[in-house]
Amino acid sequence: MNAVQQRAAVHAALGDPHRLAIVDALLPSDRSVAELGEQATLAGNLLAHHLDVLEDAGLIVRVISSGDKRRRYVRLCRGAFDSLRPSAKVPIDRPVLFVCTHNSARSQLAAALWNDITRQVAGSAGTHPATNVHPGAVAAARRAGIDLTRARPRLLVPRDLRGRRVITVCDRAHEELSPKKSWLHWSIADPIIAGDRRAFDATVDELRGRIEGLAA
Repeated sequence: MNAVQQRAAVHAALGDPHRLAIVDALLPSDRSVAELGEQATLAGNLLAHHLDVLEDAGLIVRVISSGDKRRRYVRLCRGAFDSLRPSAKVPIDRPVLFVCTHNSARSQLAAALWNDITRQVAGSAGTHPATNVHPGAVAAARRAGIDLTRARPRLLVPRDLRGRRVITVCDRAHEELSPKKSWLHWSIADPIIAGDRRAFDATVDELRGRIEGLAA
């Protein structure tokens, strides 16, 4: 069974309310089969079926009690849920360039967050750069502990794309350019449209989560 098949088996095993309840019961404590039957209010043969499915998926193991040999305990396997996270990996083997339309908010925030989180330098550029970085982006960056006071929008030029891991953070820029298969695209709403603090902070949170997920 390859990694994708294993993930599918785990998802299938968890796609039943009774089996999810069994997993929830096992998170804090190993349980005897009898205890699980009482908690799940399942007949013995049905409980055995659900335990078989969970065991076949590599989620649980059943062990004989070291006291009463007639009793069996069920426990979750260590790392049982590690395979649930999507496994597609994108190597960050080159400098990162974030691109949006005006290079005045999303791409500037993304580059600054990337630098802060990964300690690796990222750049940013815009297909139609604005005159200045938007004050809302500067303020949101400050609240996030990063500094955009010296940042300036700049025009994306062809040489910027050479040897870079390009990430477009704007639908318009992504659709205007001719993205290569190696490019990534994050469809993030422009906080400038709403223009309030909540929109800019939400953009920071979204970008931070995306970057942390990719950098991991």
